Amino acid sequence: MHFRICGIDPTPFRHLFGLSDDELTRHRAKRYVADTKPGYPCRISLEDAEPGEAIILAPFAHQTASTAYQSAGPIFVRENATVRFEGVDVVPEQLASRLLSLRAYDESGMMIDADVVEGRELRANINRFFGNEQAAYIHAHFARRGCYAARIDRA
Repeated sequence: MHFRICGIDPTPFRHLFGLSDDELTRHRAKRYVADTKPGYPCRISLEDAEPGEAIILAPFAHQTASTAYQSAGPIFVRENATVRFEGVDVVPEQLASRLLSLRAYDESGMMIDADVVEGRELRANINRFFGNEQAAYIHAHFARRGCYAARIDRA
């Protein structure tokens, strides 16, 4: 079964790039400088920041459906990320190398399935979730911190 994994659109974050630390605080955001790799996973490029690279922690509404599952949380975005990752039948290393919490939703935004899997097992679990005709999309979260990682759709 074919699938598409997408990073998030950088547009809503561009106004944060280049702001001072004080200005970022007013936007509920904080700048970090990556000191390890892996460690600071950018949700735009779906790549981890390189050591020494600036990255911003900011709030993001990842589940916007008008259901009880509506949700937002913190994510990292690299300040120099201008193009979002989009790949068909490609699992980025950022996802493949981490423990993931997967959540399948129907068209109305109701969760219909969930599991915790090793990233190297992501492809098989995408196929399993999309084997259910009611599954419209999947959200991947980093299981240890619980933060949103990426959206997966049928391709």
